[in-house]
Amino acid sequence: MRRFARAGNKVIFVNSISMGLTSITNKDLLPRITRKLRSYAKLARTTPEGITVVSPAALPFFGSAGARTVNRHLIGAQIGALARSRGLKKPILWIAIPTAVEMIGRFGESLVIYHVSDKYDANTMDHATDPALIRQLHECAIDKADIIFYSGRKLLSEATRGLERSHLLEQAVDFDHWSRVGGGELAVAPEIASVPRPRLGYFGAIEPWLVDQELITRAACERPSWQWIFIGNRSRGLDIEKLPNTHFLPAVRYDDLPRYAAGFDVCVLPWETEQPFTSYGSAIKVREYLATGKPVVISSLPEYESMRDVLRIARGHDEFFRLVAEALDERNPEAVRRRQASVAQGTWDARAEWVSKLIEEKLDLLQNR
Repeated sequence: MRRFARAGNKVIFVNSISMGLTSITNKDLLPRITRKLRSYAKLARTTPEGITVVSPAALPFFGSAGARTVNRHLIGAQIGALARSRGLKKPILWIAIPTAVEMIGRFGESLVIYHVSDKYDANTMDHATDPALIRQLHECAIDKADIIFYSGRKLLSEATRGLERSHLLEQAVDFDHWSRVGGGELAVAPEIASVPRPRLGYFGAIEPWLVDQELITRAACERPSWQWIFIGNRSRGLDIEKLPNTHFLPAVRYDDLPRYAAGFDVCVLPWETEQPFTSYGSAIKVREYLATGKPVVISSLPEYESMRDVLRIARGHDEFFRLVAEALDERNPEAVRRRQASVAQGTWDARAEWVSKLIEEKLDLLQNR
């Protein structure tokens, strides 16, 4: 969206309306409600690129037909008024969550894009909405969309409807931003420099069901010298917080994050891939890791099998330990170059240009019907 805005397009970015509240037994229920209320208080803001960012007020009860009807009018009125104030007429509507299907047809849009980035009905951790309803909303969005993007190969391979309108939109990387790490000119953030080596680094969501806590707990006993560094928002209920060789840092501004990655010895993605939801993952951070040139060890994900020549992909805990040890011993400048070269052309600029062409072609078809 930043690339589209820089090209002179008017962009309104709507922060996620969610797929519903978590269970009342979830330890993060109150913190999440608090964060959402704070986002409502910010109203609309404008980024340096000219994007309008808004968190519309909505009822988080998508299992209720009545609540969805209220949201259809409530969210539609808020975004519609904002679009009119920004001079948007017949906008392109890009939705990236099944519950947003209720917005299709509300803005006189010229084109509808549905961006499928997760196996939505397999996510039973973040909300308590019935998976069958999520699947129904997802299929409705598929049927109504003019263009469908899938951000992962496994997601696309299992698609059964709308295939003629479907495309793989791979994750990308801000290569210039991350490749500075490999140049050696960045000063390591002091929070990282204070941690003993070797350092295994991770940034992103830190959820009890996402991070392979069994792997890290075992590593605390079998590889006590390895220091695990986690950067990002973490949920309550983690069992690994008190381990002597785990370090948790709060979320860091994107602009500053390369200084933290510069202090990693190995970049890791220790995900619990036995979770059906996680197995569909296509984490942006994997390409960002590669752009740094650092060795990368990840849990097995179908999305990255085609990149085995530059990634170390572990199919179990023993292999994860072996690959990390191998990565720590690596002294091959050519391996650094190959990792960076593997993602150098897959930039957000390239993705935005490709998407723009698809949109223009589809608009021409629709207008000439």
